[in-house]
Amino acid sequence: MRTRPLKVALLGCGVVGSEVARIMTTHADDLAARIGAPVELAGVAVRRPSKVREGVDPALVTTDATALVKRGDIDVVVEVIGGIEPARALITTAFEHGASVVSANKALLAQDGAALHALAEEQGRDLYYEAAVAGAIPLIRPLRESLAGDKVNRVLGIVNGTTNFILDKMDSTGAGYQEALDEATALGYAEADPTADVEGFDAAAKAAILAGIAFHTRVRLDDVYREGMTEVTAADFASAKAMGCTIKLLAICERAADGGSVTARVHPAMIPLSHPLASVRGAYNAVFVESDAAGQLMFYGPGAGGAPTASAVLGDLVAVCRNKLSGATGPGDSAYTQLPVSPMGEVVTRYHISLDVADKPGVLAQVATVFAEHGVSIDTVRQQGRQDGGGDASLVVVTHRASDASLSGTVEALRNLDTVRGVASIMRVEGE
Repeated sequence: MRTRPLKVALLGCGVVGSEVARIMTTHADDLAARIGAPVELAGVAVRRPSKVREGVDPALVTTDATALVKRGDIDVVVEVIGGIEPARALITTAFEHGASVVSANKALLAQDGAALHALAEEQGRDLYYEAAVAGAIPLIRPLRESLAGDKVNRVLGIVNGTTNFILDKMDSTGAGYQEALDEATALGYAEADPTADVEGFDAAAKAAILAGIAFHTRVRLDDVYREGMTEVTAADFASAKAMGCTIKLLAICERAADGGSVTARVHPAMIPLSHPLASVRGAYNAVFVESDAAGQLMFYGPGAGGAPTASAVLGDLVAVCRNKLSGATGPGDSAYTQLPVSPMGEVVTRYHISLDVADKPGVLAQVATVFAEHGVSIDTVRQQGRQDGGGDASLVVVTHRASDASLSGTVEALRNLDTVRGVASIMRVEGE
């Protein structure tokens, strides 16, 4: 074992960063044995230096992150501050001054991953980011390395613990959205402003990363269709249960049947109870991968939290340090296919549509005609009079597979029917 330690600069010392520092200290001997050299925390960049950070030597703390990453003796920079700037500038500076980078920054990688990979390759550095998607779950490396000889066709996953906790509570207790959100906030699963989670922004960034790796093409955050889950109701769960389904916020990345394009989307969906993702409870994450040779693979575990995310960061740190010792770099950006990302209108799936209609003869025929005119085939129909006796009825239609554009045209036409009082809910049906 070489005696000169590999020096690590840590950018950010919050929930994740403090756990990274703790593990580096308490497991120093084990990490050295696994890497083949000691690793030393050489500096910690923070915004509030006066804050007490247990286990972190105050002498290592600095507010000048740029100066830290410019040091010529830094071997690896660990970035866990998040956001676009100053993270992007700091990572760029690290590459230019001789350091490889381990990041947990999903937003930055979804937006500028291609440029960062290009710079890392130009400078002969590593860029690893296992912690950017699904916390402690080993997912990026299996897709990038273990399945490198296979053809991945679909990635279907629950990649946000906050939304899964909320939907699971609504399903298991009958709670409404706001009630479940309040409980998630009280337990610390949801931020004070939960917008990034419940509106699907967090999951969309992860979907962009997963699609790019799985399909060897460049997928940016702007390419991902996004729909939040704030409109999901108890009535939707009742309908899902009637179909033998539950509801999850899913990130779905697919290769077209002809192999000529890909799609990436995030939205709530009904999923059969028989599907492995249906049993993912609480704040856990899970990702279901379908490939030609390996078939169906399931990755499951805690998707957030200080210790789980730090575990993924440290795994990358070990790999990058080993590469440093051997004078090599690991797998970089693989975007040789350069497949186009198709718009949401071309996505084909099944749909569950709930309509409020006039309770009188001929309504079902009118509705069925609209579906037929737009090329959307109906699988099942369920009609039920309203309990309040108001003269309206609830009509639930489940379709066969159809394009999203065809379904959108159908719904627009339905809204123009005098006998349709309103479109109460539209939910895609996935995982069948």
